[in-house]
Amino acid sequence: MCGLDTHTDDGARKASYAAKPNESVVSLKLVSTIMPRGAAVRPMTYQFALGLALLLTVIVAATGALPIAVLIAAFAMPIVYIVYLYDVNLWEDEPVLVTGLAFLLTAVVGGLWTWLWLTLRGPVAPESSWDADAMAPTITGFLIAAVLAPVIGEAIRQVGPVVLASRPEFDDLMDGLTFGVISGVAFATADTLVKHWPLITGGYAGATDAPTWISLLVLEGFVKPLVMGTATGIACAEFSGLGEGYDGFTPRYFRGVAAAVGANVLFSGGTYLLGFLGNQVLALVLSILWGLAILAVLILRIRTALHRGLMEAALESTARARGVGPGLEFCPSCEMPLLPEAQFCSNCGVSVRAAGKVPHAHAAGTTPSTEEAQS
Repeated sequence: MCGLDTHTDDGARKASYAAKPNESVVSLKLVSTIMPRGAAVRPMTYQFALGLALLLTVIVAATGALPIAVLIAAFAMPIVYIVYLYDVNLWEDEPVLVTGLAFLLTAVVGGLWTWLWLTLRGPVAPESSWDADAMAPTITGFLIAAVLAPVIGEAIRQVGPVVLASRPEFDDLMDGLTFGVISGVAFATADTLVKHWPLITGGYAGATDAPTWISLLVLEGFVKPLVMGTATGIACAEFSGLGEGYDGFTPRYFRGVAAAVGANVLFSGGTYLLGFLGNQVLALVLSILWGLAILAVLILRIRTALHRGLMEAALESTARARGVGPGLEFCPSCEMPLLPEAQFCSNCGVSVRAAGKVPHAHAAGTTPSTEEAQS
């Protein structure tokens, strides 16, 4: 036995995503990224739910029934996630706690914050109303909408997931990721309702501006919550970490928060500036494409981190079950845990005799991080 995979030289196993082995790690599969617990069981359920919500939003917006269309777009992602959580029984015996902290707390505080910064900024950008007075961006408007709003918003989105992930029953890596996504979509829902309340109370708008309304609601109801959710999920996954207990407020967590803030600043800044293009539909379509580009980067980052984390956790669990104590050793090549008396790494196949087995920082009792998966 040489320890090498005879079918492929993929030492990092990027061709087989740990949460759903028939997918590649480097792919833009949304459901298996943000809903990893149910991805291998009933992925079509969530894909169908998302597709149906998007289709209904487009159809209703095209008819000009904006109050209904805005409500569908605003609540589509939270409803799909509630279905997912019930389906995988993630709430266990504490649905009120999870609902209150992950959904309601974030939504209420997020809505208040959106109202506050919109009031502070004033009518200086078209995204709050397509009849805004300003014809060009301002420094103050940009700093408020593209810097202050996303920075404080990310801090708000961290509160509920961090509290939940610090509890023993919710300290798993995928729990932290999931709670982060929940918090992001809940915040986005409140943000959309506050920003576009005039559309909800304005009644039937007619089908004349259908392309504008469709583009606006796709951006606000689907692209925005996914960007916010995946960004927050990255940081919350770092807070949870791997192994027993949660990693907490480590440098990795704060780097994850910084990455989440950076993604949201880029998204908010891009949509703010694009909002001043003369053509409203073009501005919204470009904003959608800008958001999707950021989302693609976030998805790849989450998938890489989750894949590495799940594989490392599985190998370490197997080694512990076979009697390995605190002196757990790691592969000199890929740094994955080694099984007892292993001659070859179970992950990459390298001979451990080719280079001495190395001690690892996690062998002393700390847990491996998802940050290593991102380097």
